[in-house]
Amino acid sequence: MQLTGAHVTYYRSVEDSGEFAIEPDVTCLVGKNESGKTAVLQAIFRSNPVEADKKFDEIVDFPSRHTRLRKGWNADQMIPVVKLSFRMGDDEIEKIEEDLGEGAVTDPNVVYTRGYRDARGRMSVQVDEKAVLDHLRKDLDLSSAAATAIGAATTIEELFAAITSLDEVPSALQQVAERIGGWRNHSARLHVVDKHVFPAMPKFVYFADYDTMPGKVSIPDLMRRRAQDELKRGEHALLSLLSMAGAKLEDFLATDNHERLTRELENASNLISDEVFEYWSQNNELEVQLKILPPEQNAQPPLHEGPILEVRVHNHRHRASVPFDERSRGFVWFFSFLAYFNQIEEDAEQDLILLLDEPGLSLHGRAQEDLLRLIDDRLAPKHQVLYTTHSPFLVSPDHLDRVRTVVDQDKVGTKVSAEIFKADEDTIFPLLTAMGIDMTQTLFIGEHNLLLEGPSDLIYLDVLTDVVEKGGQRGLDPRWVKIPIGGAGKLSTFVSLLGANKLNVAVLVDSSTKDVSAVKRLRENGQLGANGLVQISEVTGTADADIEDLFETDFYLDLVNLAYAKELTTPLTAADLNAHDPRVVRQIESYFQQNSLGKFNHYRPAAVLVREQATLLPKISSVTVSRAVQLFARLNGLLP
Repeated sequence: MQLTGAHVTYYRSVEDSGEFAIEPDVTCLVGKNESGKTAVLQAIFRSNPVEADKKFDEIVDFPSRHTRLRKGWNADQMIPVVKLSFRMGDDEIEKIEEDLGEGAVTDPNVVYTRGYRDARGRMSVQVDEKAVLDHLRKDLDLSSAAATAIGAATTIEELFAAITSLDEVPSALQQVAERIGGWRNHSARLHVVDKHVFPAMPKFVYFADYDTMPGKVSIPDLMRRRAQDELKRGEHALLSLLSMAGAKLEDFLATDNHERLTRELENASNLISDEVFEYWSQNNELEVQLKILPPEQNAQPPLHEGPILEVRVHNHRHRASVPFDERSRGFVWFFSFLAYFNQIEEDAEQDLILLLDEPGLSLHGRAQEDLLRLIDDRLAPKHQVLYTTHSPFLVSPDHLDRVRTVVDQDKVGTKVSAEIFKADEDTIFPLLTAMGIDMTQTLFIGEHNLLLEGPSDLIYLDVLTDVVEKGGQRGLDPRWVKIPIGGAGKLSTFVSLLGANKLNVAVLVDSSTKDVSAVKRLRENGQLGANGLVQISEVTGTADADIEDLFETDFYLDLVNLAYAKELTTPLTAADLNAHDPRVVRQIESYFQQNSLGKFNHYRPAAVLVREQATLLPKISSVTVSRAVQLFARLNGLLP
């Protein structure tokens, strides 16, 4: 299951965060100190934690200025805190249909709500009861009387009542009745929730900047607090390291095997260190060492009780070691997180979603870039990641579409939004810094700037301008400075953050771009000209279109076949594609995915068109030229 959205209410500084979308890989919550980032992350974590489950405490966690509102709720009424939207995968839908029949689930989207006075939470899932009924009655060999009674049932409850009312119940019907009887409230929907959805719901893993392994612990003290469920997350990281070594705390109480245990622990720490150094570029001459020691004389509790497990970091360059928790906090965080997470990942029986609260807060800027690589290369391919930050080095300029701003507004509390142009200057400062002065200079190279999603858009506009002008008609006005910004998710960011209201700026977008609504709001707010948003569908006459849809399908397929001649065993034709989809690119992406051809690269067909213009340009149809002329007229009309 994939988390697609979240909504937090009545939790500490958050009164109503507003519903915000979660990216399928990485989502970055950016905000000032005390803006409520941690509250949002902790509320999500508590909804389904990987650790021992903890209920929301309405005395401690409910916003204090709304105490009267809390007391106004009925004593047995749930006060919602977190509403999470998930999307079930094809494999999860398939398991449900194996159980209850094809079409049993009508919508892959489910909503989970958890709050105060609610131990488990509530799940909303759409189930087609008729499809389940048909599945339960399928292939039953019944007498005419029984078939009539069973066939008259229109609900699961009626079916169960009809079976139990028969004088003689055939074994096949008895099995159906037993199945229904095992469902909560005889409900197919609740059965889907209990058997399929809840067990598949991802667990949340929370790790903060201060959740680091201790440098020295008393084994007996650690055992006692573990039994009382009082361990800190950093101490759990230490236990994870022990588990990787196949060791238990009890093993250290014996006096005859410390050497063997020390060696096993060092082997485990070396495994973690090797993974750390894949992403840690600051210093690769560090080594984690573990020692079993007696308590020091006059040591303060709890270190007065041995044996003592000491973790140290040895620096080969300086030939010296220091206690683990006195080493660079950046390295300590890297090592602690991977030790903690690796064991959880190994033991997990369901998907995990990582919640990293201010990760790498003390890291150097370059080391924070290492952390981003760790997130993108090690974590995101397997798990969704949500992290909070106010550091510009932890905001990737290549992925501004991941950003959600977190702002603590007067009288309304913490708000989370993907519409970053609504945030104040302090909140968006990390974004401005991340974009860098070079990027801002790139945009301010002309008085009239046309923002494009990618370099292939620029190629197509240039080529079509040549074709149109050779035919005696007007192409794209040369006063336009065409700027590919590297992704649709950056459109609203570039328009708003870089002062588009002071320039003549137009935006050319595919009709399917998810950022179109945000760009439209920029236009409504006066940050973009009234007609500055131009969609490809305006000239194709379809509801959904990419710039590639300016071309005839057969011509564009020729470009694809030339670009992917080595990968395609046979040339791609229109018959191979889903004609019901209006976008030719999406048709091809689907074909590539279904035939394990990898990810379709939009740029490769455009590059072919540039390289082989002499043979390809004469094949461009009059329909394409007409569309191009119409598009250029629309864009040129925005110039003074």
